[in-house]
Amino acid sequence: MDNPGLTKDEDIKMSSADRFTTIPGKLSMDDGNKIEQDNLVNLKRTLGLFGSISLIVGSMMGSGIFVSPGGIFENTNSVWFGLIVWAVCGVLSICGGITYIELSTVVPSSGAEYSYILSAFGSVPGFLTAWASLVMIKPTSTATSCIAFAQYSMDPFVDDVKAIPWAVKLMTVAVILFLTFVNCYSAKLGAKVQIFFTVAKLVAIGVVVGSGIYNLIIGKTSYLKQDFDQIEWNMGKIAAAFFGGFYAYDGWNQLNFVTEEIKNPYKNLPRGIFIGLPLVGVCYLLANVSFLTVMTMQEVIDAPSVATIFGERMLGVMSFIMPLSVAMSAFGTANGGLFTSARVTYVAGREGHLPDVLGYVHMTRNTPASSLVVNCVCVVATALTMTLELQELIKFFGFTTWLIYGSTACAMIVMRYTKPNANRPFKAPLWMAGVVILMSGFLIIASLVLDPRMEYLYSAIFILCGLLFYIPFVHFQVKLPGSDILTTGIQKILMVVPPEGLWLLVAVVLSNAYTDKLTLDLTAEKPAQGLETIDVLEKVDIMFAFIPEVKKYAAQMSQRYGGNVSTHD
Repeated sequence: MDNPGLTKDEDIKMSSADRFTTIPGKLSMDDGNKIEQDNLVNLKRTLGLFGSISLIVGSMMGSGIFVSPGGIFENTNSVWFGLIVWAVCGVLSICGGITYIELSTVVPSSGAEYSYILSAFGSVPGFLTAWASLVMIKPTSTATSCIAFAQYSMDPFVDDVKAIPWAVKLMTVAVILFLTFVNCYSAKLGAKVQIFFTVAKLVAIGVVVGSGIYNLIIGKTSYLKQDFDQIEWNMGKIAAAFFGGFYAYDGWNQLNFVTEEIKNPYKNLPRGIFIGLPLVGVCYLLANVSFLTVMTMQEVIDAPSVATIFGERMLGVMSFIMPLSVAMSAFGTANGGLFTSARVTYVAGREGHLPDVLGYVHMTRNTPASSLVVNCVCVVATALTMTLELQELIKFFGFTTWLIYGSTACAMIVMRYTKPNANRPFKAPLWMAGVVILMSGFLIIASLVLDPRMEYLYSAIFILCGLLFYIPFVHFQVKLPGSDILTTGIQKILMVVPPEGLWLLVAVVLSNAYTDKLTLDLTAEKPAQGLETIDVLEKVDIMFAFIPEVKKYAAQMSQRYGGNVSTHD
């Protein structure tokens, strides 16, 4: 599945993470700064600033803050230290988000960690990242949200939802299929669903926080007394507390999964992160304080649903709002998870790390339908077979994700030296990447040394099992009999085709971007001098890391997708 016609080193060098930010369209310019894409079959830029903020907030703020915030307090044994952990997790998430902003400019491709690790460390680490995302990380988090939605949407209508597990599973599968259909039908519709449910969950959080502020005003602070003397200084438990906090904040990287679909990404992606992450942090901290105005720390720890008890004590006959809020929050998080996870699969298919058909786009709706369907299958399978309790799931999930987050922060530092002249309109402080790396190392080492579990070993083995697929199908490009027939069948059923416009990069650059600006010798062995500083690169929203190889890449894409390439030296 590697690119034909290139050596292994050249193939890694020419990853799409290095090739482009946006696939261009018609060879015409709009005020000299934008290329039209409307007539091409490809993913479109549909997310504006509000949509970007909604994707981050809606994906991060799931059911966890309503259901089980007590895990942090249980591991710290202190109200105030628990609140500090919530705040520190928020600050560290912002550090991670700022690090990812720079990565999104150096590697302006969708796919987040996959694209960054692929560009910094090469094919094998990149593949293993995509593998872990496709079969473990994304399906687990999305399935958890869908199960929570099923449970809390049914809770007001039955005495004990746990007594009817078959109904919960049926509802879970139904919501997964529905969200997959929505996102296959229209990326804009998926974004609108995300915006609606983000607004709904912010209203619910507003009700909780407003009630908490009222309680503080009338003096209900007996459960918020200083209790630092009760802290259990057990590093294993402290690591578990941070795992719980980071699980609640997970989703801070969601915009980087869809970089190619954000309008004006150099502005809206940073703005989305700088607005969305602090907003979530403030909401989480205030919500926990609000819960603790009517519940003891032990009640928060023991409660199967903190929001339900809070609603019964504060809202009276309107208490049904809380289970409904949990369900809506879980629904929005699940939608965001499905929306972004398909982009990892799509980019990996485009790179040749997964079957090519997963990098195809619906011919009329411009959605990654084949990737969405594959992710749907993985999420359904995970939801039907999941057996871990929430706290065990948090540790299993946290170990794997922070291994990848730490590697991604390392990628930012590595590319400061391997790509010193890359386009960096935003430059993150190196110490922020260092903080992410140190926290990742602490969480992983503390988990392994102080709280060893078989789940961590299973996680590592499962990731390494990806090599069983990489070696034959990617490295040696083994092609299974009937694979072409299967690909054709999938194309006919899902109406997906290879994305258009890849080979047009050359024509656009030559006919529009560099007219009277620069004469390129596409056969030169080194990039043209001063190329990195040319303003027109930003104006047309295209960035090449290896300009001299564009012609070779265009020929390769023509061979792969059957297009006709015409270039001028």
